[in-house]
Amino acid sequence: MVYSPFKRLKSTHSRLTNVFLASISLFLLATIPLLTTPDSLLPAITQTTDARQAEGDRLLRQGIRQYQTSQFQAALNSWQKALQLYRVLKDRYKEGWTLGNLAAVYGDLGNYAKAIEYGQQQLVIAREIKDRDGEVAALNNLGRTYQSLGNDTKAIEYGQQSLAIAREIQDRDGESATLGNLGLAYYSWSNYAKAAEYMQQWLTIAREVKNRRGEGLALGNLGLLYQSLGNDTKAIEHMQQSLAIARQIKDRQGESAALGNLGLVYHYLGNYAQAIEYAQQSLALARETKDLQGEGMALNNLGAAFLKAGNPTEAEKMLVNGIQVWESMRQMLGSNDANKVSIFEGQAMTYRTLQEVRVAQNNPIAALEIAERGRARAFVDLLTERLSSGDANSVIAAAPNQEQIRQIAKSQNATLVQYSIIYESFQIQGKQVGRESALYIWVIQPTGEITFRQVDLQPLWQKHNASLRSLIIGNQEFLAVRSRSSFGSTQPQPNLPTLHQLLIEPIASLLPKDPNAHVIFIPQDSLFQVPFPALQDSGGTYLIEKHTILTAPSIQVLDLTRQQRQKLAQKPANSGPALVLGNPTMPSVSLSLGEPKQQLSPLPGAEAEARAIAPLLKTQAILGAQGTKAEIVQKMPQASIIHLATHGLLDDVRGLGSAIAMAPSGSDDGLLTAEEIFDMKLQANLVVLSACNTGEGRITGDGVIGLSRALISAGVPSVIVSLWAVPDAPTSELMQSFYQNLQNNPDKAQALRQAMLTTMKTHPGPRDWAAFTLIGEAE
Repeated sequence: MVYSPFKRLKSTHSRLTNVFLASISLFLLATIPLLTTPDSLLPAITQTTDARQAEGDRLLRQGIRQYQTSQFQAALNSWQKALQLYRVLKDRYKEGWTLGNLAAVYGDLGNYAKAIEYGQQQLVIAREIKDRDGEVAALNNLGRTYQSLGNDTKAIEYGQQSLAIAREIQDRDGESATLGNLGLAYYSWSNYAKAAEYMQQWLTIAREVKNRRGEGLALGNLGLLYQSLGNDTKAIEHMQQSLAIARQIKDRQGESAALGNLGLVYHYLGNYAQAIEYAQQSLALARETKDLQGEGMALNNLGAAFLKAGNPTEAEKMLVNGIQVWESMRQMLGSNDANKVSIFEGQAMTYRTLQEVRVAQNNPIAALEIAERGRARAFVDLLTERLSSGDANSVIAAAPNQEQIRQIAKSQNATLVQYSIIYESFQIQGKQVGRESALYIWVIQPTGEITFRQVDLQPLWQKHNASLRSLIIGNQEFLAVRSRSSFGSTQPQPNLPTLHQLLIEPIASLLPKDPNAHVIFIPQDSLFQVPFPALQDSGGTYLIEKHTILTAPSIQVLDLTRQQRQKLAQKPANSGPALVLGNPTMPSVSLSLGEPKQQLSPLPGAEAEARAIAPLLKTQAILGAQGTKAEIVQKMPQASIIHLATHGLLDDVRGLGSAIAMAPSGSDDGLLTAEEIFDMKLQANLVVLSACNTGEGRITGDGVIGLSRALISAGVPSVIVSLWAVPDAPTSELMQSFYQNLQNNPDKAQALRQAMLTTMKTHPGPRDWAAFTLIGEAE
């Protein structure tokens, strides 16, 4: 078999405590079977009399030779022509393998949408004609592509399927390739023991079958593993062996990756001159082979090395070029939102490092532009596309410059507070780990004035072995909205800073004095889980007592939700009736994987809430068995306000599985998921999800993937959701107060604030009143 090198960025996962290798890109390599050797695939070429068959086979072989010499575009052209001929000839076997070749090369070139499209076609054909070798190759193609997109769960799922088949049919090359891909997926999860197990097996089989490319790639990845474990000597030794093999067999992409990885080791050893030299060689090769992902990683690493070497001007040049490469890759994904979200997870480090560079150059406002450019990009593209009457599929929405950011603050008539967490890599107990090193905070006044503050986070983990994430978990435990966790750092400690000290005190003097003035917090990563209304100053005053609070995933999303609101205001149909659901007959769900389903408990407070709210909204509440999913989904597109008082279910792995509980009917299970809402077209100007955990989901660089994002994507400009499992009775009181306030004041943010202050009097614990947040527009 011919094998293709595969590289991907290290992605971070919200479930991990630490962010690994925060500013440097890893050149992870995997193998993937493209097709069997030409002679075994085309045994009858000398006997064929069909000119088209002969031409197809010639093009197939030509593409292999072109691929092996890194002429990727030429290989694609050859295989596309071969594919057309095989389809005319109805040669399903060779059609499948040609599709696999195309999938693998598109993956190498960073066009993951095409890679998935061709990989799925290959898999269908392989299963139809019972080509087991082809099925192994197709599963590997798909697994490596999803791994490149940062979706390691899917990568492992496809890898395990491929491994089982490869072993069953004794396909040693396919087994070796699959072991490599699985090793990388576990490496991405920082499961180094499992990664080492798979990688060693990969190396052993590659040597057994004399697959030099596979051997070189396995050595390179084992080198990365040793580097992660702090054994730099073994890391360099393995990487040098990988480099030697790549040069011997003229594997230009493998050579580029090996050089890049050697640069990484020297970077962590503090030898920045050597790191720069290796990264420059890697960059040259990546450009020569038109390897976009390799080029982006090399530029990122050069930027980080130049910054450490005290040359911020050259660092900025490299990082700006790197961002251009990343954005060109995202553009190739078209309008596929999920893939854009996944790929950005591995690209975010370049944006963070450029922020550092610009702050180091004493240009924090330019750093704000990059902070904004580096968040919620897929969300912005999606909203831009859905707001556009034209075809926005082929463009990446331009990020706002500083003047546009000022204008958005003015049009919102609000004080915007944007946070950005900066990471640094440190050697701790012989291992390379990423830690939060600084918190950047920008405050943009309604006048357009921008002020920058910086908070040093290193004392958090140096003195207290804590992190922002552990402080947030500790805060949730204190509020009794999370059960006691295993994070030792969340236990009360003397002099441990509070979230208010870190997030609010540095900017307190910049926030408005008028409690009715809007303050819009734009969090990042774990900060999306912060209940800003419940943050207390040293005197015990809650933040909601001083300010009217909203949140948003980015400044540009605020501008787009405003456009959504204006678009809705122009529609006469927007005067449709409100939709109020309360305490539907609950569905049965499995609360944990593998557990039997059980019916969710009824919520009498939610029913009382719906009965009280419906008259205020001049509608009838839908209760009990009437509140079927089918009925509610039918009414949602016409409703001007949607209020759903029921159970919420959280999916913090995929996000799109987060759901609202409704009454089941017929064949449906009664669960309305974020994935289903995502495809709706709604005209409501407000949706309130009066249920548990509706503001949570999978935390990504694109914001929180879950119900709130789905609703805004469906056209809703204002969404109220919760950050934890809210208690039934106090929530009922808070929501009734909210709508009573809204009758007298159309400002949703002020109505929510007053409802919190009212509920606080009878239920003083923040658990009872602080869970809800308004995302998007206040009016």
